[in-house]
Amino acid sequence: MTRVSVAEHKGQATAKDVRVAGLTVSDTRTEETDDGGRLVRALCQEAGFSLIDHTIVRDEPAEVAALVRKVVGDGDVNVVLLTGGTGIAGRDTTVEALAALFDKTLDGFGELFRMLSYQDIGPAAMLSRATAGTIGQVAVFVMPGSTKAVRLAMEKLIVPELPHVVAQLAKTPRPPRPGPPTAP
Repeated sequence: MTRVSVAEHKGQATAKDVRVAGLTVSDTRTEETDDGGRLVRALCQEAGFSLIDHTIVRDEPAEVAALVRKVVGDGDVNVVLLTGGTGIAGRDTTVEALAALFDKTLDGFGELFRMLSYQDIGPAAMLSRATAGTIGQVAVFVMPGSTKAVRLAMEKLIVPELPHVVAQLAKTPRPPRPGPPTAP
């Protein structure tokens, strides 16, 4: 069996293959005040990713889940990047909204994010519930909404690895879609 190095493995993916939808989860952010969402868009464009859409959605679990289902179901993107709703306050429900949608979780993302965040802000990093997972062939990353947290997650973790993640998910066969009922 031929072993492929990490560099060779990652070299199979390119930024042009990455198609992103951004979602800001917030009850208070507007287009003018959505600094975290604006930073996501800028960093995606700088990395050469295709930014398909960006939307602000209220921090209502059913609305967040429905929008993510729609974005994933449309088939236009292979990555969804969400900001906001990852804290421990009562209205922070993004993690709960998405948990049931994930086919697989990427536990390492949250673990690494909190480790890197700890280096900056100390023990308060444990309050972040940043998470990631997959829904079919789509990678979903959930970041806190602050620009400092978005920059950390994007620059240190997401942007460098995203083409590789997309390439790996492209190898995953799509589950069969249910067809029309057949007559007995």
